[in-house]
Amino acid sequence: MSEGSPNNVLEVAGLRRTFQQGHKSLEILRGVDITVRPGELVGLVGVSGSGKSTLLQTVGLLDRQDHGEIWIDGIETSELGDDKRTAIRREKLGFIYQFHHLLPDFSAIENVSLAFRIAGESNSASQQAAANLLKSLDLGERLDHFPSSLSGGEQQRVAIARALAASPSLILADEPTGNLDEETASRVFDLFVKSVREQGVAAIIATHDRALASKMDRQLILTDGQLRQI
Repeated sequence: MSEGSPNNVLEVAGLRRTFQQGHKSLEILRGVDITVRPGELVGLVGVSGSGKSTLLQTVGLLDRQDHGEIWIDGIETSELGDDKRTAIRREKLGFIYQFHHLLPDFSAIENVSLAFRIAGESNSASQQAAANLLKSLDLGERLDHFPSSLSGGEQQRVAIARALAASPSLILADEPTGNLDEETASRVFDLFVKSVREQGVAAIIATHDRALASKMDRQLILTDGQLRQI
C-alpha cells in the first residue's frame, strides 16, 4: 500500500507481530489486512489468545508492528516518532477496555470533562459537554458520583463517555462488556452502539460474544494470526 485513502478511517496492510518466549518465536499476527470506513462498526471475534488485544494495541499505536503499514485518517504511522504517535492517539483514537480505568478520586463528570479539557475545551464548556454526554448514556443522575459508588455497568458507561469526549475518528474497544453480567452487558453495549452511531464514529469492538458482535455492520474473526470475514 503506497498511500492511505482519505475515504477510510483505518487501513492496515500486511501487519505482522511476533513475540519471543525464551528461545521460541511466537507469531501472533501473520499478515493482517483491514479497512474501516468512517462511521463503520466492526465486530472482532476470536478465541482467547487469538491475538485480538495485540491487534488493537498495535492498530492503536500502543505497540509497534514488526512488519506492515497502518494508516489512520490517511496518515501512515509506521515511521512516526513517539510524539507524533501520541498526538494521533490523543486526537484521532478512543480506547475502551474491559476494566474501565476511571480515576477513583474524580466524579463521573470530572472523569469525562478531563478528556474535554485535554482536547482544549474551557472548564465550563468541558463540564457542560461532559454532562450532556453522560446524560445521553442514562447517567444524568450520577454525574457527581465517584467510581466506588457506581455499578459496574455505570462505570463502563462513564468510560464510554470518556472515550467519545475527544470526538475521535476511531474507537478501539477491547471486550468492553466482558466483566458485566449478560443483561447489563447487553444494555451497556446497546447504549454504546447508539452513542457511537449518533456521533458517526467508526469502531472496532473485540468481543467473545457473537450475539453482541452480530449488532455490528460486519464481523471479522481472527484465527491463526489472520482476519477473515464472517
